[in-house]
Amino acid sequence: MQPVQPQQFVAYYRVSTQKQGADGLGIEAQRAAVKAFANGNVIAEFTEVESGGKNNRPQIAMSLDFAKLHKATLLIAKMDRLSRNSAFINNLLEAGVDFIAVDQPHATPLTIRILAAVAQEEREQISKRVKAALAVAKDRGVKLGGSHQSKQDAANVFAKSLHTDLQAIMDSGITTPAAIARALNERGIRTPRGAEWGSGQIARLLRRII
Repeated sequence: MQPVQPQQFVAYYRVSTQKQGADGLGIEAQRAAVKAFANGNVIAEFTEVESGGKNNRPQIAMSLDFAKLHKATLLIAKMDRLSRNSAFINNLLEAGVDFIAVDQPHATPLTIRILAAVAQEEREQISKRVKAALAVAKDRGVKLGGSHQSKQDAANVFAKSLHTDLQAIMDSGITTPAAIARALNERGIRTPRGAEWGSGQIARLLRRII
């Protein structure tokens, strides 16, 4: 009788900026979660430095090809490390490679599709709220570019557009700037420049709202 071979995993890590990729922020936490789950059975690792809104990511393609070749399972730390685009997730599910998210290890393909669709809808609604707030400000005569004062006005409008999301996060017990930054980043909510939030930015954001 042949001994049962342990399940093999291909790890996929993703960070959202070149800076994170260079200094390792975010990657070590993902690696720790993946290795704890895999119990030493990770046969390859792939790291993507990219924006979560983009689907052209060579490392995910390479990791899928490698996993398929070795009949391994793709393993990620969190579902949001893949994408908040439901079409991308659907294509991934149809690629013929099993994958597991450590934070949702028992999720079925249907559950994964629903989570991706909800995340995409949330991101689109946030974008619509920000655009609507900026449009209202413009109609009221607020100039959204150029002078220092106009930039401050635009920043205030953007901050107020996030009031609902920030309130929901803080009502859940998340109150420190660092924790709020992590919560916004996990929801796919970015700064006006499209970057991930830091604790200093959150402190300034809260001062504009409170």
